Amino acid sequence: MVFSDKTMSFVGCITQFYFFASVTGGELFILTVMSYDRYVAICNPLHYHMIMNGRVCVLLAVTCWFLALMEVVPIVVILSDFTCYFSTEINHFFCDVIPLIKLICSDTSRLDLAVFVIAAFLSTLPSVFTFTPYIFIIITILRINSSTGRRKAFHTCSSHLTVVIMFYVTLICQYLRPASSENVQANKLIALFNTSATPVLNPLIYSLNNKDVKIALRHRLKKCKMVV
Repeated sequence: MVFSDKTMSFVGCITQFYFFASVTGGELFILTVMSYDRYVAICNPLHYHMIMNGRVCVLLAVTCWFLALMEVVPIVVILSDFTCYFSTEINHFFCDVIPLIKLICSDTSRLDLAVFVIAAFLSTLPSVFTFTPYIFIIITILRINSSTGRRKAFHTCSSHLTVVIMFYVTLICQYLRPASSENVQANKLIALFNTSATPVLNPLIYSLNNKDVKIALRHRLKKCKMVV
């Protein structure tokens, strides 16, 4: 919690979890759309502006956020039915579903199943539509005769692919590990990386693909060397 008062109502806790899970799902769907965008840019560059026009971009964005806001509703509905908890203190940085499940004193098999199914859905279906275009992208890049052209094509999608891999690895480690291997401190560290480090690294990863940023960074490093 950011504020000095670390208490929160049950409704507030459920609301916090809903928006956190929705934003996570939204990022997954947006990364999927970005993968399709990279596919069009590299495999069909002459038709890019015709395929990825403004109307299509708006439609894809609206669809991503609609799916993100709806996919977590079943978990919230099931979670709201529980009234018996061993403790009112959550050993976590925020109200996430895994720490809440550990506090419930009644049968959680239905909730466990819902969490696993939705987490598996968010880790498999979007990942298939995210990584499949990269098969065609790699094939297209390998067909480019010029090494400079291959390098430019690779740099076009390298930042997105780095963010995708980093995001999926943390998501799988956090929600799809076997119950026997769950560790509270490990979950907290993974959640901290997923909620803090990943958003900080994302702009840096994407910025390093920008020429102006690279030039400015080189100048700054040269100045630091001179000072040292």
